Amino acid sequence: MSRPEASDTNTNGILLKVISVSFFVLMAALIKESSKMVPAGEAVFFRSFFSLPIIFGWLWLSGQMASGLKVVSFFDHFWRGLVGTVAMAFMFLGLGLLPLPEVTAISYSAPILTVVFAAAMLREKVRLIRFTAVFMGFIGVLIILYPRLSVISLEQKFSFESQGALYVLLGATFMALAHIFIRKLTKTETASAIVFYFTISSCFWSALTVPFGWVIPNMFTFGILILAGLLGGFGQIFLTTAYKYSEASMVAPFEYISILFAIVLGYFVFGELPSLTVLVGSLVVISAGILIIWREHRLGVERTRNKVSLS
Repeated sequence: MSRPEASDTNTNGILLKVISVSFFVLMAALIKESSKMVPAGEAVFFRSFFSLPIIFGWLWLSGQMASGLKVVSFFDHFWRGLVGTVAMAFMFLGLGLLPLPEVTAISYSAPILTVVFAAAMLREKVRLIRFTAVFMGFIGVLIILYPRLSVISLEQKFSFESQGALYVLLGATFMALAHIFIRKLTKTETASAIVFYFTISSCFWSALTVPFGWVIPNMFTFGILILAGLLGGFGQIFLTTAYKYSEASMVAPFEYISILFAIVLGYFVFGELPSLTVLVGSLVVISAGILIIWREHRLGVERTRNKVSLS
């Protein structure tokens, strides 16, 4: 039997990435709809809890049950779970207050912030290209946020939307911190263990919010929350599998197709249209993100060449 061509595996990886992105945007739309009824902490719990059957089934079918339950670095799992859960909670709060495309656009700041945190916490060197990309990214984020954070008005809707923008920005910040812990975890843990224990952690941390106002949802909302959890579980599996088929530099840029899905869903489901500032800012942030991905790819190629030359 002949081995699959590299182009075939890249196509599979890209397809899986696009599917995962579409699932996550659908999940976000469902969470946005449920925010009318349930608080963010409760939504995080349901999203995580109903992902577990999908993740367990994936581990069992792929023969990764043993590796998925094995822990080497407990404290890194602990911190990844905590900051990841906080990130999800802030994102869900923002979804209840902002249009879906705007939440998606602001969340693109997470990879930019990851570079900053990697320099500060992991002592990674940030040279001119990545520094330029980070600067571009922050300019793009400011363009997106400016209408929300610069408006001074007594109207309540502006107050809520400004809060929503801050919530999503905080969510992106904690998401970037989670990426730092994931980088550390990948040195000792399997991808299946990282996925499994994050889901368990987010169930635990979000359950602690019960005293802060959980409600009993009606059947429609309960169904939405279950579907959100299932989509989140499938999305995570498709995302993890995508990186097995293709290099990160090939697959990662397709994350930005989520803005197209968000615009379509926002318009047809919620009657939302992104403003010009959101579109312009998104283009700037996406350009910065792709520049960082390209630079990471070039550094990877250089490291591989250096290893070959030394061997």
